[in-house]
Amino acid sequence: MRYFITGATGFIGKRLVRKLLEREGSEVYFLMREASADKLPALLAFWNPQRASAIPVRGDVRAPGLGIDAREAAALAGGIDHFFHLAAIYDLKAAPEAQIVTNVDGTRHAVELANALQVKHFHHVSSIAAAGLYEGMFREDMFDEAEHLDHPYFSTKHASEKIVRTACAVPWTVYRPGMVVGDSRTGEMDKIDGPYYFFKPIQRLRRLLPQWMPAIGIEGGRINLVPVDYVVDAMCHIAHQPRAGGECFHLTDPAPLRVGTVLDIFARSAHAPALSLRINAALFGFVPDAVAKGVMAMKPVRRLKDALMRDFGLPDGILQFANYPTRFDNREAARALEGSGIACPRLEQYADRLWDYWERNLDPELFVDRSLRGQVEGKTVLVTGGSSGIGLATARKLAEAGAITLICGRDAGKLAAARETIRARGHDVLTYQVNLADAADCERFVQTLIANHDGVDILINNAGRSIRRPIEASFDRLHDFERTMQLNYFGALRMTMGLLPKMMERRAGQVINISSIGVLTNAPRFSAYVASKAALDAWTLCAASEFADVGIKFTTINMPLVRTPMIAPTGIYRDVPTLSPDEAADLVVRAIVDKPVRIATRIGLAGQGLHTVMPHAAQIILNTAFRMFADMEPAAKEGEKAAPPLSAEQRAMQQLLRGVHF
Repeated sequence: MRYFITGATGFIGKRLVRKLLEREGSEVYFLMREASADKLPALLAFWNPQRASAIPVRGDVRAPGLGIDAREAAALAGGIDHFFHLAAIYDLKAAPEAQIVTNVDGTRHAVELANALQVKHFHHVSSIAAAGLYEGMFREDMFDEAEHLDHPYFSTKHASEKIVRTACAVPWTVYRPGMVVGDSRTGEMDKIDGPYYFFKPIQRLRRLLPQWMPAIGIEGGRINLVPVDYVVDAMCHIAHQPRAGGECFHLTDPAPLRVGTVLDIFARSAHAPALSLRINAALFGFVPDAVAKGVMAMKPVRRLKDALMRDFGLPDGILQFANYPTRFDNREAARALEGSGIACPRLEQYADRLWDYWERNLDPELFVDRSLRGQVEGKTVLVTGGSSGIGLATARKLAEAGAITLICGRDAGKLAAARETIRARGHDVLTYQVNLADAADCERFVQTLIANHDGVDILINNAGRSIRRPIEASFDRLHDFERTMQLNYFGALRMTMGLLPKMMERRAGQVINISSIGVLTNAPRFSAYVASKAALDAWTLCAASEFADVGIKFTTINMPLVRTPMIAPTGIYRDVPTLSPDEAADLVVRAIVDKPVRIATRIGLAGQGLHTVMPHAAQIILNTAFRMFADMEPAAKEGEKAAPPLSAEQRAMQQLLRGVHF
């Protein structure tokens, strides 16, 4: 038996070809565009061992006569038993023009060729989308009753099926599969579409909440999902039954599940929280269209909605499936499949395989370069305070990743030593001596950076000064607060505002501010330091909002205690659990790669939450720590008596408040 197939390189098509090749004596001619020729070796391997019976025919579904050479068409005339037309765009994100050219014009060209070749039977693979958003039960003998065909995917599928019904001069059969998902046995799928668009939100929910915590979902309408293997088996079986033509078969799930149930099944497969607290999406139907359109027309609402859709990778129009109104009667298909053993499996039986395949092969995050090199190679990165501690460790990682690494500091000797340290590892940095607490020197440095490097791509405001002193010992030391603010706040601000204009020109850039866990926990004895960092944090949030639409990212790292020269004078920090400079630099790397708004430890976030929810309790805990370490002074100088060892109670408090300054 001889077959001709369009769309044989597609997800359904290549499986149908393999199924047909398994039939004894079969010969399959398949349309292949010149641009898809590189797919041929993989296709033949997929069809092995029947590959010899698969014969490519050069052409293009978008061209009249499918672009087939006249001599090849003449050789095929009168000899094709079954012509399967699958070539189409099955993508809600596709542009309307592309869908019209492929879905509508392509079907017209296929029908014209089938008529010219006088094939014995023409099989058109349509979709349940041809029904539009019909309210109620859509039978297999219904077509003109389709309604709400506004979306281009719906309208083009309806129009292409109409061409078959009105222009096909040979016997024809139409198949309307439901929303096709991966193989029920292997989970294999070729792209993200349909319910797969919701996998990323489910994955993010899993990262945010423990599995035992119930989450809010929607109830919604019923959505008809079918695995690709069922569609192929059913279509192949029905096509080889003796039929006069003019029939339509719904290859659908006879007992479709509600949207909320579908999402809950996939949430269980993902080991995410159950979406058991469901809101019936039909409630939104009570909102008058004029009101809904008026709200969505508001610029802030529209931009927020677009940003969320873009962030989750959801296409326009996907939300209308939340209240999908159409049910599909498939009695004719069931009758045709009776006794064959072919039936649509329940989603619960294969959802785990779909999720596993998506997470291993299709998750968009798999295709994002998460390496530091991928983010900074060839880019100019400035690390202030880069001659020691966190700054030096960060600069070393940046230089190793191929960044044009700049470091600055006050001490020329330390800068030279830092450069030699990095050079010893086979890399290099450029050093600049500057006092960031001095406005004039800071301005000079900014102009030098613009002249020498045309600005920077990434600015890491790491330089800082810390003072550990209780307020009652600072009544006559206002200059401590002024000095701290000059470097930690105004120094970082001068650098950022001086370099932002160049980032704006490029519509790209990132500012990373090394803040402190103290801003979240409000630890005593560090009022000067915490206040300066809190000011920078607040300014950063304001700036992030202003520059959100010009491609500039801002990240704040509320760094816990790090074992650097800054904390060396404080004796009680000798045995305190701290991060090493390398571990702190890893947080900076994470900021560059992932570009989050904030990076903080669990203790820091817990402290912030406690201050918000139970401020009095937070004060009691911190006051207890403050009084507990009241007699602990900085490390003894040479010749002075060493501080007494920590008590068991003090060590326990240090462990409880890991990384917190006190």
